Amino acid sequence: MAATPLPRLEDAPAWRIRWVGYLTILRREWGRIIRIWGQTLVPPAVTAALYFIIFGSLIGRRIGEMDGFDYIQYIAPGLIMMSVITNSFGNVVSSFFGAKFGKHVEELLVAPLPNWLIVCGYVSGGLIRGLIVGLVVTAVALFFTHLPVAHPFIVIASVVLTSIVFSLGGFFNAIFAKNFEQISWFPTFVLTPLTYLGGVFYSVSLLPAWAEKLSHLNPILYMVNAFRYGFLGASDVDVGIAFAITVAAAVVMFAVVVTLMNRGTGIRE
Repeated sequence: MAATPLPRLEDAPAWRIRWVGYLTILRREWGRIIRIWGQTLVPPAVTAALYFIIFGSLIGRRIGEMDGFDYIQYIAPGLIMMSVITNSFGNVVSSFFGAKFGKHVEELLVAPLPNWLIVCGYVSGGLIRGLIVGLVVTAVALFFTHLPVAHPFIVIASVVLTSIVFSLGGFFNAIFAKNFEQISWFPTFVLTPLTYLGGVFYSVSLLPAWAEKLSHLNPILYMVNAFRYGFLGASDVDVGIAFAITVAAAVVMFAVVVTLMNRGTGIRE
């Protein structure tokens, strides 16, 4: 009896090949997150606890209420979102740069996968880590304050979109980074200042008029406030505008990153 020939890769439908490739990247990212959980999940929980103790419990008692809420309750959504932003960004920038540095990014480039799918795989990994960290920090927040959920859909939509935006930002950073020092430049000199000035710890309505107007140029302000509105029903900005800005940022970032990948920028040099 003649042996049944094994199926050939070229005979498989394109969607199946792409799906398997996407799942392979996603499983690798998931395994990386879980394998080094002491670096990916524990530090955000400890940092959040310190923020709640220092800013919420100690300083917050002197500040009192903000926008009708206890100060610790007011900053809780901002601290959760800050953790999501930094971890989504950090996961993708370190993972993709690691692939470049370890020279195994070539395996992805020669695989029958379009560049947009590779980007989606890494961004999905950043999204997973961002959401897990967000849940961890939310659990920490509940030890310190009650956190109502006024609009569940807005909470979910805002955190997912924001995580996608900064996962794409991490990919963008990793494309141009040539060494490990350069993957920390953007978080240190751009991301951190924008996050701290994005209304995490205060309402921009308390600022002088010129500073309040300047704050509205910060996209993170809209993301933090949309997330806070989902929990507390309070926001310094129009939530519709916040979502429009976040979606636009995601679309533009995705288009830019895929274009750079198609050109081989930072990879085939």
